[in-house]
Amino acid sequence: MNNSLNFYIDGAWVSPATPATLEVINPATEEAYAEISLGAEADVNRAVAAARAAFPGWAETPVADRIAAAKRLLAVYNARYEDMAQAISAEMGAPITWAREAQAYAGQGHLEAAITAAENFEWESQRGTTRILREAIGVCALITPWNWPMNQIMCKVAPAILAGCTVVLKPSEIAPMSGLLFAEFMDEAGFPNGVFNLVNGTGPDVGQVMSGHPDVDMVSFTGSTRAGIIVARTAAETVKRVAQELGGKSPNIILPDADFEKAVTEGTLAVMNNTGQSCDAPTRMLVSAERMQDAMEIARAAAETVVVGDPTDEATTMGPLVSALQFEKVQRLIETGIAEGATLATGGPGKPEGRNTGFFVKPTVFGDVTGSMTIAREEIFGPVLSILAYSSVEEAIEIANDTVYGLAAYLQGSDPDQIRALSRKLRAGSVYVNGPDWDLFAPFGGYKQSGNGREYADWGLHDFTEIKGVVGWG
Repeated sequence: MNNSLNFYIDGAWVSPATPATLEVINPATEEAYAEISLGAEADVNRAVAAARAAFPGWAETPVADRIAAAKRLLAVYNARYEDMAQAISAEMGAPITWAREAQAYAGQGHLEAAITAAENFEWESQRGTTRILREAIGVCALITPWNWPMNQIMCKVAPAILAGCTVVLKPSEIAPMSGLLFAEFMDEAGFPNGVFNLVNGTGPDVGQVMSGHPDVDMVSFTGSTRAGIIVARTAAETVKRVAQELGGKSPNIILPDADFEKAVTEGTLAVMNNTGQSCDAPTRMLVSAERMQDAMEIARAAAETVVVGDPTDEATTMGPLVSALQFEKVQRLIETGIAEGATLATGGPGKPEGRNTGFFVKPTVFGDVTGSMTIAREEIFGPVLSILAYSSVEEAIEIANDTVYGLAAYLQGSDPDQIRALSRKLRAGSVYVNGPDWDLFAPFGGYKQSGNGREYADWGLHDFTEIKGVVGWG
């Protein structure tokens, strides 16, 4: 990639105001394979100025023309799909099959959904004599994470530009190559100068500057709750809109009438997907107390089918964690689970056999976990499943809701009426019933400390628009 040391600002690849670089580490080899530039306040100012200058013209561009530009982007994305899959696999260690079928697909799928949503969106409506207008909110700062890089970039960029906003994107500096590649896609698709801008950098040096910038109208952030609090505080000084998708500690309630072996197996493997680095992973499995031993055995067997290995090998189903820092955090929490008395069913501390290089971890299952244990309360962000017992369905709901998070919850059972009743009692932004297919038109976002706002399709369009009432329109 020829532009890795540049930023994309005002329709051109430009050098940073002050040279500063960061090596990009391949987590499977622990070796640097690329280098990016790190931005600072001057670079953010330049990018925001370009977005501000482009905003009036882009906001007034007919919706049909904005949709046509998004369709050009989709054509570029499809043509370079394999490039995106390879970039994501290298930067975050995703197995190449997973990178193609899930990671790169997420960008493609969300763009398609956003286009469909824009084509059917109610941009204007009439209420009595008042005309209700949905208009672009303005210049948007988009801060995205490393764990689902293209999913989160597209969930923000696509609805923002379709709504008529202009944007400045800061991808994660840990996994920045897919973001730089996406900027090439935007350039090739022919968006007007300044509509899309990209500045790489750290959270303090770029993300916080974007969040507090007086010419930024909205911040959309995905990342940790800790960082989200900093973003919200910084943005509050200029009273801008803040949308956040933060952490999770999602419960997976397996009801007594569920297909138990299927539910436990699928729930376990869902935690191992993406090396456990998904904010909505079902990391707390809840089973009736008398089935605890059965659950541990089934989960152990499922976890031991996971193939940990080289991400470039198509047989690999789990790659490394993204960084040394993440590896150390997950190791610490696994050791804490053992120290606090949870039963280790499989996995545990250290690297898998034969994996001395790379940030690889063992797929790990704990049973006999109680709600007070650290592994039941903290977001581990690794392939670690905690199995907790409940004595009644009412207690299962209490345990599920006993968390500061509320991003997702999972229910497995065979009685539709019971499932629907229980789904209303779960304090989470998404409830997934019996392993459904991915719905790109469902709202995605959280309750409590999992954030605010909703992403996906028309939900994203709502977040990036203001509501204007023209009273007396006719």
